[in-house]
Amino acid sequence: MDGVSFHVDRGEVVGVVGESGSGKSVMALSLLRLVPEPGFIAGGRILLGAPRQRDVLRLSEDEVRELRGSDVAMIFQDPTNSLNPIMRVGYQVREAMAAHQRFTPWQAERRVIPMLEKVRILAARQRAISFPHQLSGGMRQRAMLAMSLSNEPSLLIADEPTSSLDVTVQAEVIELLRDLNRQTGTAIVLITHDLAVVASLCTRVIVMYAGRIVEQGPTRRVFKSPQHPYTWSLLRSIPRFDGAPSGPLLSISGTPPDLAHLPSGCKFHPRCRFRTDQCSADEPPLEHVTGAQEARCWVLMRNALPAEEGDPW
Repeated sequence: MDGVSFHVDRGEVVGVVGESGSGKSVMALSLLRLVPEPGFIAGGRILLGAPRQRDVLRLSEDEVRELRGSDVAMIFQDPTNSLNPIMRVGYQVREAMAAHQRFTPWQAERRVIPMLEKVRILAARQRAISFPHQLSGGMRQRAMLAMSLSNEPSLLIADEPTSSLDVTVQAEVIELLRDLNRQTGTAIVLITHDLAVVASLCTRVIVMYAGRIVEQGPTRRVFKSPQHPYTWSLLRSIPRFDGAPSGPLLSISGTPPDLAHLPSGCKFHPRCRFRTDQCSADEPPLEHVTGAQEARCWVLMRNALPAEEGDPW
């Protein structure tokens, strides 16, 4: 990643989208100082909390360990790899609370069944004494969500939480995240490649490419009037089901760049149909476009296309 900067307000749902290899997951892991070696965080600040802010990069290892799972929780893509296969589900939910000592052992024990019920696991008492392999993929993801929310975190990072689930279960998990956000006020950073999920759940969207933010702003505004060619191309590459005319689907030529050998200038220019000579020579800054919308581009879509062609959604 390079120069990534954004904020998440209390109770807000922010979506992070982009192709595989764009830096979404590494960005999420950076927030909790979990970047795997040989990667490392070279600099910057990760501020948590208001009005008394803490810089995660300046915390000790013990302080960061306490932060993970208490103030900030994370849901990974595959719940099978996150749950211990030889421990019962209820025990693992209870241990998530015991590890941070936010609740007494008695309180933690009493909270297990209500937490499983909160994430809509049917027959929660029976599921609590089940092992992970006895649950479906959707149930395992819900159990992970129960563990993540058990300590009442202020921020939940969900890294592709529905990628391994079928379409019906995906919809149920997304609806569950929406309801939990409204009920508990937990802020959510949702990392996904599914633009439809972002449209239905997120108040703001961040579009990443080659380890950089290329566009960000209110979801409705960005989807209505994308200004970076990459965002415009992503929205043109998926079908619409709301009855509005969308024209032929657009494919993005080429592949994402090797992050170890990035092209000069704008990192998207080798795949961009609107590129100019300046695009290959100079990298554009992330600048204000309109309202709260920002884009990193020398050729904004409002200048590249007629007005009637600029709205893909």
